[in-house]
Amino acid sequence: MEDIEDLLVGGGSGAPPGFRLPVGAAVGVKPKHKKKNNLLRDSLKSYDTAKIPGTQTIYLKTFGCSHNQSDSEYMAGQLSAFGYNLSENQDEADLWLINTCTVKSPSQSAMDTLIAKGRNANKPLVVAGCVPQGSRNLKELEGVSIVGVQQIDRVVEVVEETLKGHEVRLLTRKTLPALDLPKVRKNKFVEILPINVGCLGACTYCKTKHARGHLGSYTVDSLVGRVRSVIADGVKEIWLSSEDTGAYGRDIGVNLPILLNSLVAELPSDGSTMLRIGMTNPPYILEHLKQIAEVLRHPCVYSFLHVPVQSGSDTILTAMNREYTVSEFKKVVDTLIELVPGMQIATDIICGFPGETDEDFEQTVNLIKEYKFPQVHISQFYPRPGTPAARMKKVPSNIVKKRSRELTTVFESFMPYVGMEGKVERIWITDIATDGSHLVGHTKGYIQVLVVGPESMLGASAMVKITSFGRWSVFGEVIKILTENANSMKNQVRVEKLSCSNSNETCCSKESETCCSKESETCCSKESGMCACELTSSCGQTEDKTVSVSNDEQKPGDYKSQNILGWLLRKRKNYAHKKTENEIVLESEKKRGTSSRADKWALVDKALLVGIVMSLLAIIAIFCFWV
Repeated sequence: MEDIEDLLVGGGSGAPPGFRLPVGAAVGVKPKHKKKNNLLRDSLKSYDTAKIPGTQTIYLKTFGCSHNQSDSEYMAGQLSAFGYNLSENQDEADLWLINTCTVKSPSQSAMDTLIAKGRNANKPLVVAGCVPQGSRNLKELEGVSIVGVQQIDRVVEVVEETLKGHEVRLLTRKTLPALDLPKVRKNKFVEILPINVGCLGACTYCKTKHARGHLGSYTVDSLVGRVRSVIADGVKEIWLSSEDTGAYGRDIGVNLPILLNSLVAELPSDGSTMLRIGMTNPPYILEHLKQIAEVLRHPCVYSFLHVPVQSGSDTILTAMNREYTVSEFKKVVDTLIELVPGMQIATDIICGFPGETDEDFEQTVNLIKEYKFPQVHISQFYPRPGTPAARMKKVPSNIVKKRSRELTTVFESFMPYVGMEGKVERIWITDIATDGSHLVGHTKGYIQVLVVGPESMLGASAMVKITSFGRWSVFGEVIKILTENANSMKNQVRVEKLSCSNSNETCCSKESETCCSKESETCCSKESGMCACELTSSCGQTEDKTVSVSNDEQKPGDYKSQNILGWLLRKRKNYAHKKTENEIVLESEKKRGTSSRADKWALVDKALLVGIVMSLLAIIAIFCFWV
């Protein structure tokens, strides 16, 4: 096995590691010498272009948390910037890049399966993420290249050497990767921003600490700079991500409230970009609860926080080395719910931790019943090699599974969104639902709202009326758009106050050239051909935009089965809109006399054609005379 530094230094290319000369310069093309060019062209016919760095296709698979997703987006951005193609098709890819997670055994098992599949397909493999960083000597990693969690800024070098047939490993580093690297976001409206790596805890079951290491925080200035940059790029949600958000800055002399206040100051005042605070363990926010609550109340910050409790038993929390008690966890939750209107808390539970008795488990069930959390991530205990918990006496697997099912049943019996019907909420729309016919938005409390509307609404903020609710989300009807995606402004209707010929009509839509009645005070949309909203004041206010929204009703439980049908309906709707627009244009052109102008141009064309024919006949006659 070779070290990547040995492969890259002194290679004789005259370029630093990770840098390539343009292909033309590398092959030495000289256009002025025609004969040499022919020889070069013949030689290139037999050259395997697949060997040219940056021309291959990469398949990238990501397991695990949002931090891992951010790492993959950074790696994808660098590979794309160097010319590599990214594909979700495993077969067409020239190399597989697998970003792994070590939190649970199933994730690592999925990684093992994918590596074996790649080997059988003779694909060059690069494995990144927490598994190789924390367990570099795994048998499954033999013969594959490895890039560490803090070496993602050198993924291009690792990929290039792997494509050459070298097995390389790049794991050790003392500084954090830069935040301004190229990035290809999975969702262009969502920026996952890592604020620190590693943590200060030492949980007995956790393998991630082995991979991510001790706490390492980015500076406030670097994070503020990144936020400014992504807002300029059109990002509408910024997720702060780390292994423990609450521990931020303790290694560099600052804290989370200082960072949050600095970031909030950069957010647009119109609320077009929202901030979501990432997972934080109870010990590190207890001393900052009031400051964090103040930030969570800010209009541009989601009133949502993920605070893992893991168990409702102090005995089990001690065995886990979680460094807090159940009462301290309750203090965090109670304080935030009291100080932040509409506050939503998500938490985690591990069922069947070594030593957990029926009484311990019952305390966990009672905690969940008491708070009725809208989101609970329930996991069975998985012993991770190398952790203290892996050496503890295990609870029988059948009991672990039984407890997991029982807690899941209790959790799913809650209906957290009862009473939301009829309420009007502001949402931020950033994604398309899996059914293909709904858009996904979130309230300030980060409650998922499904709405029907054109894809041009992605990236917009809107007021919606909640029409129905389900177990995991609610359904809404768009009332009006508050802020919109700059890239889709041409698809929205901006209502402007114009003069109307009729004294009973007070305002018009510039695009549709349609006046609105004083009595109804409604504004019409060119795209829908119908009124989409009713305003209580003059509809000449340019900050209000309206879009047509389908009124078709759908039961909350039915949307998952509508994938293909929903997609077809959306396509049909878009086609209908385009067809209507074309008809309007044609009709408008007729009114303006476009057809008469076309007739005039047709006469000119005929005259020019006759002149050309006569000229050709004259030339032929002269040629015959001289011959």
